[in-house]
Amino acid sequence: MSSQPPSDDFPRYSTKSDEETLEIGPETRNRYAGQPRPEALFPAPSSPPPEQPGGGPDSGRPEPQADENGNGTSRVAATAARTQDWWQEKLHKLSLHARVTLLAAVAVGLAVAFVSISAYVTVRQQMYRNLDASLVDRASQAASSGVLTRLSNLQEIPPEALGLSDILLGVYLANGQQIGAADSTLPPMGPTELQVARDQVDEASIRTVGVRNGPHYRVVAVPAQFCPLGQERRNCAPDELQPAALVVAQSLKPIDRTLHNLGIVLWAVGLLGVIGAALAGNAIAQNGLRPLARLTSAAERIARTEELKPIPVTGSDEISRLAVAFNAMLAALARSQDRQRRLVGDAGHELRTPLTSIRTNLDLLAQADKRGGLRPEDREQLLDDVRAQMDELTTLIGDLTELARDTPQVRNAELIELSNVVEDAVIKVRRRASGVEWDVHLTPFPVWGDERLLGRAVTNLLDNAAKYSVPDNPGLDREEGVPVGRVTVRLVDGVLTVTDSGPGISDADLPHVFERFYRSSEARSRPGSGLGLAIVKHAAEQHGGMIYARNAPTGGAQFTLWLPHAATQSR
Repeated sequence: MSSQPPSDDFPRYSTKSDEETLEIGPETRNRYAGQPRPEALFPAPSSPPPEQPGGGPDSGRPEPQADENGNGTSRVAATAARTQDWWQEKLHKLSLHARVTLLAAVAVGLAVAFVSISAYVTVRQQMYRNLDASLVDRASQAASSGVLTRLSNLQEIPPEALGLSDILLGVYLANGQQIGAADSTLPPMGPTELQVARDQVDEASIRTVGVRNGPHYRVVAVPAQFCPLGQERRNCAPDELQPAALVVAQSLKPIDRTLHNLGIVLWAVGLLGVIGAALAGNAIAQNGLRPLARLTSAAERIARTEELKPIPVTGSDEISRLAVAFNAMLAALARSQDRQRRLVGDAGHELRTPLTSIRTNLDLLAQADKRGGLRPEDREQLLDDVRAQMDELTTLIGDLTELARDTPQVRNAELIELSNVVEDAVIKVRRRASGVEWDVHLTPFPVWGDERLLGRAVTNLLDNAAKYSVPDNPGLDREEGVPVGRVTVRLVDGVLTVTDSGPGISDADLPHVFERFYRSSEARSRPGSGLGLAIVKHAAEQHGGMIYARNAPTGGAQFTLWLPHAATQSR
């Protein structure tokens, strides 16, 4: 046979290409009894589709609604924002353990999905590329071998001529006529193959065509020469050959089946990978967060029992460092509580002494009034004693209040001139320290700090030096106005040195002179609470400086206070 006659059961082909869809049915099929195929059925692929009434195919589709500012995507953005907020709220409600597990599963899932899709696309492209190369190569060899110039119909062309047995063969003449083998289905043919037959393209055409209710085909068309129909079996003369396209089509069932199986394998492997990642993430989270669980238990135990017991630390990772920092915080808290307990105990002891003395003196006054009263000079002595105890109590309460602040650094610091602070303190102490000669030399030095706190610290240093420069001997006769002690004050480059003419500090007492409520055996016979030098050290540390004590080479105690320059201090 030379061609297929029309029939109602002619298969309908739906050709799938980049920009066209072609259906061939009974009303448009070609009649093969020598009739040429109407070219009107095959418009150029680049011809635009007829315009739909009403302004185009999308004329009935509603336009995006814009907001008052003309933004047509405002609703989409609002929906996306609400969705993001919803996911964030859900994630925040999850525990850290669950979030780590979910993160591991999602990360591996994305990686597996990327690898699987890449592998699937790569394999698919390679299989199609190999199939296309094979079909084009075999069809080109068959077309160039001259077999079509020696045959008058395709019935005499065995499929093995192309080296394949599962393909469909057909010839598409330039006049639109399609020729196929007898009792064989024609391969899908359309405008693309017609362009090859008319020599309108420079190379073979390749496309995928889907047959309705049937498999997909990979269709290849190569230029060829063909004897006209009706000729006897003989070799055609060159001028009798007609331009045509040799069309071969091979079913994609094997490739589709392979890709389907590959997809199942990739999905299975990906699912197993995600499940394994979730299990591994759960195990890692459980093991990695165990120190955090211990920290949580320790914090709950401390809140419940106030027992500052450190937790054991193993390893050197970030969580172990957190545990070390937590233990350091517990140790600092324990030291703070210990200092607080000692401060309360020592303060209670120190407050008890002046309060007892004041109460005793007041009781004596009350009893004396009941018996007729005291002599004026005795009464005045008792009142002076009460006033002195009140002054001592006031000083003690002020010192305790200052130490109770315990802030790490000065707040609301201001630029002050240290030499002015020292000068004011010298004037104040000189008024109440009779019998002391003052040798003062000051140079300007600006600092950032609390003028009140620095003034109190310097005053305490000067009071301490004046107190120990005067001999503790009530029976000592000294001439009125003649100094019996000497205090040297020097301020050079931010270093304040205060030297007294007293007995100095013993080696046993020297390490403890800045401790709260510490009083040496020499100091117990003199007034004071043991907080003055502790306040000096506290003020120095708050201003980023330091204080140390030693015995001067010429005798007496020497205290050195160093403070940083204002240009180097951080405010």
